[in-house]
Amino acid sequence: MPAPASTEQNLPTLIDNPVAVNRADHYIEITVDTAKVMKSWRESLFSFEWLLPDGRIKSPAELSDTERPRREVVEAAITAQKPLEKPILGIGMMDNVEIGSGRATFLTLVAHGIKTIPVHIPRSNEADFKKFRV
Repeated sequence: MPAPASTEQNLPTLIDNPVAVNRADHYIEITVDTAKVMKSWRESLFSFEWLLPDGRIKSPAELSDTERPRREVVEAAITAQKPLEKPILGIGMMDNVEIGSGRATFLTLVAHGIKTIPVHIPRSNEADFKKFRV
């Protein structure tokens, strides 16, 4: 089911991620507070690819040659008002949030100032995500 990315801005509709659709018994949809998720994701071993040391999201020019095209795809979809797939979040080995799919989507929307985003999470992580929900 499509969900608006946020009420703060007129950004693309987020559609269900095909991975979550194909395993509907395994995933649920929740809406998360992006600031809380970012605080946790900052502890990820992969956050350096998108975050500066002070926790700010890198500009497209600061991203690596691998990550920049991913952000550009999301930016183009936003400009063209095309729907984006909902990210899939989980809990990592160090008990922090990990972005399993849709990292560029999630982080680009956060860079645009979006405060809440609907995402998919594993049912098994539902209790762990209580503190990140809106």
